[in-house]
Amino acid sequence: MPSVASPALANHQDAQLRQRAARVVPGGMTGHLNAAALPAGYPQFFERGQGCRVWDVDGNAYIDFMCSWGPNLLGHHHPEVDAAAARQQALGDCLNGPTPRFVELAERFVARSAHADWVLFQKNGTDATTVGVMVARAATGKRKVLVATKAYHGADPWCTPVPNGITAEDRAHLIYYTYNDVASLEAAAAAAGDDLAAIVCSAFKHDIGVDQELPRPEFARRARALCDKAGAALILDEVRAGYRMHAGGSWETVGVRPDLSAWSKSIANGYALAAVTGVDALRDAATRIYTTGSFWSGGVAMAAGLATLEVAESTDVVAHVHRMGQRFRDGIAAQATSHGVGVRQTGPAALPLILFDNDPGVDRGAVFAAEALRRGVYLHPRHNMFLSLAHTEQDIDLALQATDAAFALVAQRFGSH
Repeated sequence: MPSVASPALANHQDAQLRQRAARVVPGGMTGHLNAAALPAGYPQFFERGQGCRVWDVDGNAYIDFMCSWGPNLLGHHHPEVDAAAARQQALGDCLNGPTPRFVELAERFVARSAHADWVLFQKNGTDATTVGVMVARAATGKRKVLVATKAYHGADPWCTPVPNGITAEDRAHLIYYTYNDVASLEAAAAAAGDDLAAIVCSAFKHDIGVDQELPRPEFARRARALCDKAGAALILDEVRAGYRMHAGGSWETVGVRPDLSAWSKSIANGYALAAVTGVDALRDAATRIYTTGSFWSGGVAMAAGLATLEVAESTDVVAHVHRMGQRFRDGIAAQATSHGVGVRQTGPAALPLILFDNDPGVDRGAVFAAEALRRGVYLHPRHNMFLSLAHTEQDIDLALQATDAAFALVAQRFGSH
């Protein structure tokens, strides 16, 4: 089993690539993959991944707790997934129409989710959430959509977290509520009046930099009831949580089923694929909207999606990532207590988040993450992380060696609690 990396990290190739990128890419990198938002020392460019490890362009190896920000559910370069993708690539990928994998995956997808009667495929999470909203509006003929304050549903004008380049009109029909707050949700629905098309809910609250919250059953049930009363669609954003919280859909854990679900990230283990599933009552509306993409029916990603489903079901990946996440969480909790440092771990164990007490500027979190990185463990200081099927008990224990040293440095610099 490989050990964690040496505390001395090289970054020469990474620095050169950043300089070159800055000349030809605005800002050098865009969106959530921009390492400028991370503590100093984090690499921007990577050479390869294998299992639960990634290597940057300077050859530094890390135990990976981001899994490409979620997509690598089974681990980088899973052999069965890559073999299925290669077989399809040899036949064809982007053709004049879909391959048979399109129908095969649609059948498997619908069979897997208890609330799904049909599926539409796209390429990324923003596609899926946007298509879901479009179907809801087409079905109801209404405009208002309820979304949780600060929830992330993608980067189209209606939902991007950064308002530059969009207009107020892009969000004219959004009404905001507070996740898990029933009174807030009821007030937002009342404000929509007779014009409510949909309520959009994340699988769990995962706003960046704040404590995560699992959905409260009473909140989920009220969202369902409000949609039923108004003839609106309940849309579940599964993009981040799908395949990690429950095999059939994340809100199966609270006994509530949506009308539409948006999926992406882990459904093809790193190959670009997204999907919207829906109930029969919305099937006709799904035929009346127009969305498309030249690459949306690519056979390679769909072959990878089929293989991902096979492996996920045969290995009970949900149970595995929860077990490994809980092992990591328990180790972090013991280390924090040992070093006298206050931390909060919230949300699903398979999607861990570590935030420090009395750390509004994330100074403690930055020191902790940077020190773990120096020791060969790739964490994020304020975003939820991800476990994969490739993480083993040995990997978790190796990572905990690095985090123990990181806690010691935090205690040294900031004192206990």
